[in-house]
Amino acid sequence: MKFILPLFVVLNGTPVDDNFIRPINISSDDTSVYVKPVDMPTDPDSEITYEEIKEQAIWHCKNRSPEKVVEPIIDLLIEVEKAYQVPSEVRGMLLAAACLESGYNPLAKGDRKFSKNKKKAMAIGIVQQWRWYEKYYGTDRTDPYSAADTWMRHIVSKLAKVKKQCKFKSEKKLWIAAWVTGVRSPKDGGRCYQKPNHYKLLRKWHKNIRLNREDGDGC
Repeated sequence: MKFILPLFVVLNGTPVDDNFIRPINISSDDTSVYVKPVDMPTDPDSEITYEEIKEQAIWHCKNRSPEKVVEPIIDLLIEVEKAYQVPSEVRGMLLAAACLESGYNPLAKGDRKFSKNKKKAMAIGIVQQWRWYEKYYGTDRTDPYSAADTWMRHIVSKLAKVKKQCKFKSEKKLWIAAWVTGVRSPKDGGRCYQKPNHYKLLRKWHKNIRLNREDGDGC
């Protein structure tokens, strides 16, 4: 199967040119386990890096065994997230969502229980988007880039509303509130003090990274 993955040139978190695309072949049998040692910052309290997040996403996703993870998919999700300048406190949010929703499977189908006959998949793709994404954002739900990019775009679109509604000054709290608002149905009064299930996994990954830094002595 061939997916078209954008090749980003990123400058300070902003894509310089996202019009250049390159095709790569990814079959359902492809395996690409990330085994390169991770260089950890010597300061245990410094920002979480995407290299560390990548390691967690591959080795600590209960819905996908490491030997079946396709590394280019993980790399793609990281590049998409980087483009939206996610705060370091929620770095890895897109990967955590993709892990829990589909096990990084761009062709995953789910939420059949919400269909009239209980058989039709209502959610499709790597982050399990419903059809309204196609109508509103023009999403190709089975394309990992299109799905990931519009998922992030939708959450970012909630930031202004959440900032006004929740009156948070913390960037971390704003992003978490926008995150849960973006992935759940509308609610009167908003979801200022709720957290998405994806965030629980992300916190675990971040905790693992901190512990690894303490145990690994920067290596």
